[in-house]
Amino acid sequence: MTDDRVEQVTCLGCGCGCDDIAVTVREGRIVDTSPPCPLGRAWFGDGSVPWQVLRGGQPVAVEEALTEAAEMLVRSRGRVLVYVGVDLSSQAQRSAIALADLLHATVDTATSETAAAGLLAGQRRGRATATLGEIRNRADVLLFWGVDPVLRYPRFHSRYAPEPPGVGIPEGRAGRFVIAVNIGADRAPPGADATITLEASEEIGALSLMRAALRDSRPAELPPPFKQAADLLPRLTGARYAVLVHDAEPTAEPRNPLRVEGLIALAQALNGPTRAALCSLRAGGNRPGAESVLTWQTGYPMAVDYSRGYPRYEPGLRGLNRLETGGFSAALVVGSPDFSAGTTSALARIDTIAIGPRATQASFNPRLAIDTGVAGIHDGGTGYRMDEVPLSLRPPLRGQRSTVEALGGLVKGIRLLGQPA
Repeated sequence: MTDDRVEQVTCLGCGCGCDDIAVTVREGRIVDTSPPCPLGRAWFGDGSVPWQVLRGGQPVAVEEALTEAAEMLVRSRGRVLVYVGVDLSSQAQRSAIALADLLHATVDTATSETAAAGLLAGQRRGRATATLGEIRNRADVLLFWGVDPVLRYPRFHSRYAPEPPGVGIPEGRAGRFVIAVNIGADRAPPGADATITLEASEEIGALSLMRAALRDSRPAELPPPFKQAADLLPRLTGARYAVLVHDAEPTAEPRNPLRVEGLIALAQALNGPTRAALCSLRAGGNRPGAESVLTWQTGYPMAVDYSRGYPRYEPGLRGLNRLETGGFSAALVVGSPDFSAGTTSALARIDTIAIGPRATQASFNPRLAIDTGVAGIHDGGTGYRMDEVPLSLRPPLRGQRSTVEALGGLVKGIRLLGQPA
Protein backbone atom coordinates (compact mmCIF):
# COMPACT_ATOMS: atom_id res chain seq x y z
CA MET A 1 0.00 0.00 0.00
CA THR A 2 1.61 3.25 -1.19
CA ASP A 3 0.96 6.61 0.45
CA ASP A 4 0.88 9.77 -1.63
CA ARG A 5 2.34 12.89 -0.04
CA VAL A 6 1.10 16.22 -1.37
CA GLU A 7 3.30 19.18 -0.40
CA GLN A 8 2.53 22.89 -0.07
CA VAL A 9 -1.18 22.43 0.56
CA THR A 10 -3.07 25.50 1.84
CA CYS A 11 -5.20 24.95 4.95
CA LEU A 12 -8.37 27.04 5.28
CA GLY A 13 -9.15 25.74 8.75
CA CYS A 14 -8.59 29.24 10.14
CA GLY A 15 -7.69 32.60 8.70
CA CYS A 16 -3.93 32.01 9.01
CA GLY A 17 -4.11 30.22 5.66
CA CYS A 18 -0.97 28.17 6.28
CA ASP A 19 0.32 27.13 2.86
CA ASP A 20 3.12 24.83 4.03
CA ILE A 21 1.01 21.78 4.87
CA ALA A 22 2.10 18.30 3.79
CA VAL A 23 -0.90 15.98 3.38
CA THR A 24 -0.54 12.19 3.29
CA VAL A 25 -3.22 10.37 1.26
CA ARG A 26 -3.89 6.62 1.35
CA GLU A 27 -6.57 4.97 -0.78
CA GLY A 28 -8.35 8.24 -1.42
CA ARG A 29 -8.40 9.33 2.23
CA ILE A 30 -6.29 11.80 4.18
CA VAL A 31 -4.38 9.98 6.91
CA ASP A 32 -1.98 12.67 8.13
CA THR A 33 -1.20 16.38 7.93
CA SER A 34 2.03 18.10 8.95
CA PRO A 35 3.02 20.36 10.67
CA PRO A 36 0.61 19.24 13.37
CA CYS A 37 -2.22 21.64 14.13
CA PRO A 38 -5.41 20.48 15.89
CA LEU A 39 -7.64 22.91 14.00
CA GLY A 40 -6.09 22.05 10.65
CA ARG A 41 -6.40 18.31 11.23
CA ALA A 42 -10.04 18.72 12.22
CA TRP A 43 -10.71 20.80 9.10
CA PHE A 44 -9.08 18.32 6.72
CA GLY A 45 -10.45 15.26 8.52
CA ASP A 46 -10.05 12.27 6.24
CA GLY A 47 -11.31 14.33 3.31
CA SER A 48 -14.53 12.37 2.88
CA VAL A 49 -17.69 14.29 1.99
CA PRO A 50 -21.02 13.15 0.52
CA TRP A 51 -21.40 13.25 -3.27
CA GLN A 52 -25.17 13.14 -3.68
CA VAL A 53 -27.78 15.06 -5.65
CA LEU A 54 -31.19 15.11 -3.98
CA ARG A 55 -34.62 16.48 -4.84
CA GLY A 56 -36.99 16.42 -1.91
CA GLY A 57 -34.64 13.99 -0.20
CA GLN A 58 -34.60 11.55 -3.14
CA PRO A 59 -31.69 10.94 -5.55
CA VAL A 60 -31.90 12.64 -8.93
CA ALA A 61 -29.52 13.21 -11.86
CA VAL A 62 -27.43 16.36 -11.51
CA GLU A 63 -28.57 17.66 -14.92
CA GLU A 64 -32.21 17.28 -13.94
CA ALA A 65 -31.59 19.03 -10.61
CA LEU A 66 -29.84 21.96 -12.29
CA THR A 67 -32.64 22.34 -14.83
CA GLU A 68 -35.28 22.44 -12.10
CA ALA A 69 -33.15 24.82 -10.03
CA ALA A 70 -32.89 27.21 -12.99
CA GLU A 71 -36.67 27.17 -13.47
CA MET A 72 -37.26 27.79 -9.77
CA LEU A 73 -34.86 30.75 -9.63
CA VAL A 74 -36.12 32.35 -12.85
CA ARG A 75 -39.70 32.25 -11.53
CA SER A 76 -38.53 34.25 -8.51
CA ARG A 77 -36.23 36.63 -10.39
CA GLY A 78 -35.92 39.84 -8.40
CA ARG A 79 -36.94 38.11 -5.15
CA VAL A 80 -34.01 35.73 -4.74
CA LEU A 81 -31.44 35.59 -1.95
CA VAL A 82 -27.99 34.28 -2.93
CA TYR A 83 -26.10 33.31 0.22
CA VAL A 84 -22.33 32.82 -0.14
CA GLY A 85 -21.16 30.45 2.58
CA VAL A 86 -17.71 29.13 3.49
CA ASP A 87 -15.38 26.46 2.07
CA LEU A 88 -15.58 28.02 -1.40
CA SER A 89 -12.78 29.12 -3.70
CA SER A 90 -12.84 32.71 -4.85
CA GLN A 91 -13.72 31.43 -8.32
CA ALA A 92 -16.85 29.81 -6.88
CA GLN A 93 -17.67 32.98 -4.97
CA ARG A 94 -17.39 34.96 -8.20
CA SER A 95 -19.74 32.51 -9.95
CA ALA A 96 -22.29 32.89 -7.17
CA ILE A 97 -22.15 36.68 -7.42
CA ALA A 98 -22.54 36.48 -11.21
CA LEU A 99 -25.68 34.42 -10.68
CA ALA A 100 -26.99 37.05 -8.27
CA ASP A 101 -26.46 39.69 -10.94
CA LEU A 102 -28.24 37.55 -13.52
CA LEU A 103 -31.20 36.94 -11.22
CA HIS A 104 -31.44 40.50 -9.84
CA ALA A 105 -30.90 38.90 -6.45
CA THR A 106 -29.63 40.07 -3.08
CA VAL A 107 -26.24 38.76 -1.91
CA ASP A 108 -25.49 37.92 1.70
CA THR A 109 -22.38 36.18 3.00
CA ALA A 110 -21.16 34.18 5.96
CA THR A 111 -19.27 37.28 7.15
CA SER A 112 -21.95 39.94 6.78
CA GLU A 113 -23.10 39.52 10.38
CA THR A 114 -19.87 38.60 12.17
CA ALA A 115 -17.57 41.08 10.39
CA ALA A 116 -20.05 43.89 9.70
CA ALA A 117 -18.96 46.12 12.59
CA GLY A 118 -15.31 46.02 11.51
CA LEU A 119 -16.10 46.56 7.83
CA LEU A 120 -18.31 49.55 8.54
CA ALA A 121 -15.79 51.05 10.96
CA GLY A 122 -13.08 50.66 8.32
CA GLN A 123 -15.26 52.43 5.77
CA ARG A 124 -15.82 55.32 8.17
CA ARG A 125 -12.23 55.69 9.34
CA GLY A 126 -9.95 53.78 7.00
CA ARG A 127 -7.60 51.14 8.40
CA ALA A 128 -3.88 50.93 9.14
CA THR A 129 -3.17 47.27 8.39
CA ALA A 130 -0.27 45.00 7.50
CA THR A 131 0.30 41.61 5.97
CA LEU A 132 1.17 38.74 8.27
CA GLY A 133 4.61 38.63 6.67
CA GLU A 134 5.20 42.28 7.52
CA ILE A 135 4.17 41.61 11.12
CA ARG A 136 6.57 38.67 11.35
CA ASN A 137 9.48 40.60 9.88
CA ARG A 138 9.03 44.02 11.52
CA ALA A 139 6.81 44.03 14.64
CA ASP A 140 8.83 44.51 17.83
CA VAL A 141 5.87 45.37 20.12
CA LEU A 142 2.66 43.33 20.04
CA LEU A 143 -0.50 44.20 21.96
CA PHE A 144 -3.04 41.35 22.13
CA TRP A 145 -6.40 42.96 22.89
CA GLY A 146 -8.70 40.38 24.44
CA VAL A 147 -7.44 37.47 22.34
CA ASP A 148 -5.11 34.51 22.73
CA PRO A 149 -4.54 33.31 19.14
CA VAL A 150 -3.49 29.83 20.22
CA LEU A 151 -7.11 28.93 20.95
CA ARG A 152 -8.63 29.61 17.51
CA TYR A 153 -5.59 30.37 15.33
CA PRO A 154 -3.12 27.74 16.59
CA ARG A 155 -0.11 28.53 14.40
CA PHE A 156 -0.29 32.33 14.58
CA HIS A 157 2.24 32.45 17.43
CA SER A 158 4.76 30.13 15.79
CA ARG A 159 4.31 31.22 12.17
CA TYR A 160 3.83 34.98 12.41
CA ALA A 161 4.35 36.47 15.90
CA PRO A 162 5.71 36.67 18.50
CA GLU A 163 7.80 33.47 18.28
CA PRO A 164 9.49 33.32 14.84
CA PRO A 165 12.52 35.40 13.88
CA GLY A 166 11.99 37.99 11.17
CA VAL A 167 14.16 40.10 8.91
CA GLY A 168 14.01 43.03 11.32
CA ILE A 169 13.61 40.87 14.45
CA PRO A 170 16.29 38.17 14.15
CA GLU A 171 15.99 37.27 17.86
CA GLY A 172 12.34 36.21 17.49
CA ARG A 173 10.45 36.24 20.79
CA ALA A 174 13.46 37.67 22.66
CA GLY A 175 13.37 40.72 20.42
CA ARG A 176 9.68 41.45 20.95
CA PHE A 177 7.76 43.03 23.80
CA VAL A 178 4.34 41.42 24.26
CA ILE A 179 1.44 43.17 25.99
CA ALA A 180 -1.63 41.14 27.01
CA VAL A 181 -4.95 42.89 27.69
CA ASN A 182 -7.66 40.67 29.17
CA ILE A 183 -11.20 41.89 28.47
CA GLY A 184 -13.76 40.16 30.69
CA ALA A 185 -13.87 36.51 29.63
CA ASP A 186 -11.71 37.19 26.55
CA ARG A 187 -8.22 36.30 27.73
CA ALA A 188 -4.95 37.40 26.16
CA PRO A 189 -1.85 35.17 25.95
CA PRO A 190 -0.17 34.07 29.20
CA GLY A 191 3.51 34.76 29.67
CA ALA A 192 3.37 38.31 28.27
CA ASP A 193 5.88 40.96 29.27
CA ALA A 194 3.05 43.17 30.55
CA THR A 195 -0.53 42.22 31.40
CA ILE A 196 -3.56 44.28 32.37
CA THR A 197 -7.13 43.20 32.98
CA LEU A 198 -10.22 45.23 32.13
CA GLU A 199 -13.89 44.58 32.63
CA ALA A 200 -15.86 44.50 29.39
CA SER A 201 -17.52 47.77 30.45
CA GLU A 202 -14.10 49.45 30.76
CA GLU A 203 -12.51 48.70 27.39
CA ILE A 204 -14.01 51.56 25.36
CA GLY A 205 -13.02 54.05 28.05
CA ALA A 206 -9.50 52.58 28.12
CA LEU A 207 -9.13 52.86 24.34
CA SER A 208 -10.38 56.44 24.41
CA LEU A 209 -7.98 57.40 27.21
CA MET A 210 -5.02 55.82 25.42
CA ARG A 211 -5.82 57.79 22.30
CA ALA A 212 -6.31 60.99 24.31
CA ALA A 213 -2.98 60.47 26.07
CA LEU A 214 -1.27 60.37 22.68
CA ARG A 215 -2.48 63.95 22.23
CA ASP A 216 -1.23 64.95 25.70
CA SER A 217 -4.79 65.03 27.04
CA ARG A 218 -4.39 62.47 29.80
CA PRO A 219 -6.33 63.29 32.99
CA ALA A 220 -4.24 63.74 36.13
CA GLU A 221 -6.17 61.15 38.16
CA LEU A 222 -7.28 57.80 36.74
CA PRO A 223 -8.73 54.60 38.26
CA PRO A 224 -6.15 51.79 38.36
CA PRO A 225 -7.26 49.88 35.21
CA PHE A 226 -7.30 53.05 33.11
CA LYS A 227 -3.96 54.17 34.53
CA GLN A 228 -2.43 50.82 33.58
CA ALA A 229 -3.79 51.15 30.04
CA ALA A 230 -2.45 54.69 29.68
CA ASP A 231 0.92 53.60 31.09
CA LEU A 232 1.32 51.23 28.12
CA LEU A 233 1.68 54.15 25.72
CA PRO A 234 5.42 54.80 26.18
CA ARG A 235 6.09 51.19 25.24
CA LEU A 236 3.86 51.49 22.13
CA THR A 237 5.17 54.87 21.00
CA GLY A 238 8.75 53.72 21.61
CA ALA A 239 8.34 50.75 19.27
CA ARG A 240 9.88 50.65 15.83
CA TYR A 241 6.74 48.85 14.67
CA ALA A 242 3.75 48.26 16.96
CA VAL A 243 0.92 45.86 16.11
CA LEU A 244 -2.47 45.67 17.83
CA VAL A 245 -3.98 42.19 17.50
CA HIS A 246 -7.68 41.52 18.05
CA ASP A 247 -10.22 38.86 17.14
CA ALA A 248 -12.66 40.05 14.49
CA GLU A 249 -14.86 36.98 15.01
CA PRO A 250 -17.51 36.67 17.77
CA THR A 251 -16.52 35.20 21.13
CA ALA A 252 -18.40 34.07 24.21
CA GLU A 253 -17.94 37.52 25.76
CA PRO A 254 -20.62 39.99 24.56
CA ARG A 255 -18.67 42.61 22.66
CA ASN A 256 -19.17 46.36 22.55
CA PRO A 257 -19.69 47.21 18.84
CA LEU A 258 -17.38 50.23 19.31
CA ARG A 259 -14.39 48.01 20.19
CA VAL A 260 -13.12 47.68 16.65
CA GLU A 261 -13.60 51.40 15.96
CA GLY A 262 -11.59 52.22 19.08
CA LEU A 263 -8.79 49.88 18.00
CA ILE A 264 -8.75 51.32 14.47
CA ALA A 265 -8.54 54.83 15.89
CA LEU A 266 -5.75 53.90 18.29
CA ALA A 267 -3.69 52.24 15.54
CA GLN A 268 -4.11 55.33 13.38
CA ALA A 269 -3.12 57.65 16.23
CA LEU A 270 0.07 55.63 16.80
CA ASN A 271 1.06 56.27 13.18
CA GLY A 272 2.79 59.50 14.03
CA PRO A 273 5.09 58.81 16.92
CA THR A 274 5.82 55.38 15.37
CA ARG A 275 4.64 52.92 12.74
CA ALA A 276 1.64 50.85 13.83
CA ALA A 277 -0.88 48.43 12.33
CA LEU A 278 -4.06 46.66 13.35
CA CYS A 279 -4.17 42.89 12.82
CA SER A 280 -7.73 41.51 12.66
CA LEU A 281 -7.86 37.75 13.20
CA ARG A 282 -10.44 36.04 10.99
CA ALA A 283 -11.94 32.57 10.81
CA GLY A 284 -11.27 30.13 7.97
CA GLY A 285 -13.19 28.79 5.01
CA ASN A 286 -12.10 31.71 2.77
CA ARG A 287 -14.39 34.19 4.52
CA PRO A 288 -12.22 37.22 3.64
CA GLY A 289 -12.34 36.02 0.03
CA ALA A 290 -16.08 36.63 -0.16
CA GLU A 291 -15.57 40.26 0.90
CA SER A 292 -12.70 40.73 -1.54
CA VAL A 293 -14.56 39.21 -4.49
CA LEU A 294 -17.71 41.20 -3.75
CA THR A 295 -15.67 44.39 -3.51
CA TRP A 296 -13.91 44.00 -6.84
CA GLN A 297 -17.11 42.83 -8.54
CA THR A 298 -19.52 45.42 -7.10
CA GLY A 299 -17.55 47.98 -5.07
CA TYR A 300 -19.11 46.78 -1.80
CA PRO A 301 -17.96 44.09 0.69
CA MET A 302 -21.37 42.80 1.81
CA ALA A 303 -25.15 43.38 1.67
CA VAL A 304 -25.37 43.89 -2.10
CA ASP A 305 -28.80 44.19 -3.75
CA TYR A 306 -29.13 43.67 -7.54
CA SER A 307 -32.94 43.90 -7.59
CA ARG A 308 -32.87 47.10 -9.71
CA GLY A 309 -30.45 45.60 -12.21
CA TYR A 310 -27.33 47.18 -10.69
CA PRO A 311 -25.55 46.70 -7.36
CA ARG A 312 -26.79 48.73 -4.40
CA TYR A 313 -25.30 48.69 -0.92
CA GLU A 314 -27.63 48.31 2.05
CA PRO A 315 -25.49 47.41 5.09
CA GLY A 316 -28.30 48.19 7.52
CA LEU A 317 -30.71 45.79 5.81
CA ARG A 318 -28.79 42.63 5.05
CA GLY A 319 -30.14 39.63 3.21
CA LEU A 320 -30.63 37.31 6.16
CA ASN A 321 -32.59 40.01 8.01
CA ARG A 322 -34.90 40.37 5.02
CA LEU A 323 -35.19 36.61 4.68
CA GLU A 324 -36.54 36.23 8.21
CA THR A 325 -39.20 38.90 7.51
CA GLY A 326 -40.44 37.22 4.31
CA GLY A 327 -38.48 39.33 1.84
CA PHE A 328 -37.68 36.51 -0.65
CA SER A 329 -39.54 33.76 -2.46
CA ALA A 330 -36.45 31.66 -3.29
CA ALA A 331 -32.90 31.22 -2.03
CA LEU A 332 -29.70 29.80 -3.48
CA VAL A 333 -27.31 28.76 -0.71
CA VAL A 334 -23.76 28.26 -2.02
CA GLY A 335 -21.06 26.77 0.20
CA SER A 336 -21.22 25.42 3.73
CA PRO A 337 -23.79 27.37 5.78
CA ASP A 338 -24.09 27.86 9.51
CA PHE A 339 -27.53 29.30 10.11
CA SER A 340 -29.44 30.33 13.20
CA ALA A 341 -32.75 28.67 14.07
CA GLY A 342 -34.62 31.70 12.74
CA THR A 343 -32.85 31.57 9.37
CA THR A 344 -33.35 27.81 9.08
CA SER A 345 -37.06 28.24 9.75
CA ALA A 346 -37.33 31.04 7.17
CA LEU A 347 -35.57 28.96 4.50
CA ALA A 348 -38.03 26.12 5.09
CA ARG A 349 -40.87 28.42 4.02
CA ILE A 350 -39.51 29.20 0.55
CA ASP A 351 -38.01 27.39 -2.44
CA THR A 352 -34.40 26.71 -1.46
CA ILE A 353 -31.49 25.29 -3.45
CA ALA A 354 -28.21 24.29 -1.81
CA ILE A 355 -25.02 23.81 -3.83
CA GLY A 356 -21.76 23.21 -2.00
CA PRO A 357 -19.88 20.95 0.39
CA ARG A 358 -22.28 18.73 2.36
CA ALA A 359 -25.32 20.42 0.80
CA THR A 360 -27.38 17.25 1.16
CA GLN A 361 -26.77 17.35 4.93
CA ALA A 362 -28.04 20.92 5.34
CA SER A 363 -30.26 21.43 8.38
CA PHE A 364 -32.83 23.48 6.46
CA ASN A 365 -33.80 20.58 4.13
CA PRO A 366 -33.46 22.30 0.74
CA ARG A 367 -35.78 21.30 -2.07
CA LEU A 368 -32.74 20.65 -4.27
CA ALA A 369 -29.27 19.83 -2.92
CA ILE A 370 -26.09 19.22 -4.90
CA ASP A 371 -22.93 18.17 -3.07
CA THR A 372 -19.61 19.57 -4.29
CA GLY A 373 -16.01 19.56 -3.08
CA VAL A 374 -14.41 21.63 -0.34
CA ALA A 375 -12.12 24.40 -1.52
CA GLY A 376 -8.55 23.45 -0.67
CA ILE A 377 -9.35 19.76 -0.15
CA HIS A 378 -11.11 18.77 -3.40
CA ASP A 379 -11.40 22.07 -5.33
CA GLY A 380 -8.50 24.19 -6.51
CA GLY A 381 -8.47 27.89 -7.26
CA THR A 382 -7.73 30.78 -4.91
CA GLY A 383 -8.34 31.40 -1.21
CA TYR A 384 -7.69 34.48 0.91
CA ARG A 385 -5.75 34.67 4.14
CA MET A 386 -7.02 36.86 7.02
CA ASP A 387 -4.77 39.72 5.82
CA GLU A 388 -6.47 39.59 2.39
CA VAL A 389 -3.46 38.04 0.66
CA PRO A 390 -4.61 35.57 -2.05
CA LEU A 391 -3.16 32.05 -1.96
CA SER A 392 -3.26 29.24 -4.49
CA LEU A 393 -5.19 26.17 -3.38
CA ARG A 394 -3.62 22.78 -4.10
CA PRO A 395 -6.23 20.14 -3.29
CA PRO A 396 -4.82 16.79 -2.16
CA LEU A 397 -7.95 14.85 -3.21
CA ARG A 398 -9.98 14.68 -6.40
CA GLY A 399 -13.70 15.40 -6.09
CA GLN A 400 -16.59 14.24 -8.23
CA ARG A 401 -17.72 17.78 -9.05
CA SER A 402 -16.64 21.29 -8.14
CA THR A 403 -18.83 24.16 -7.03
CA VAL A 404 -17.73 26.18 -10.06
CA GLU A 405 -18.88 23.36 -12.37
CA ALA A 406 -22.26 23.09 -10.65
CA LEU A 407 -22.85 26.84 -10.76
CA GLY A 408 -21.77 26.89 -14.40
CA GLY A 409 -24.43 24.29 -15.16
CA LEU A 410 -27.00 26.45 -13.39
CA VAL A 411 -26.06 29.45 -15.54
CA LYS A 412 -26.50 27.33 -18.69
CA GLY A 413 -29.94 26.28 -17.48
CA ILE A 414 -30.96 29.91 -16.98
CA ARG A 415 -29.69 30.78 -20.45
CA LEU A 416 -31.81 28.01 -21.99
CA LEU A 417 -34.83 29.64 -20.39
CA GLY A 418 -34.13 32.77 -22.36
CA GLN A 419 -32.73 34.88 -19.55
CA PRO A 420 -29.91 37.32 -20.40
CA ALA A 421 -26.44 36.22 -19.37
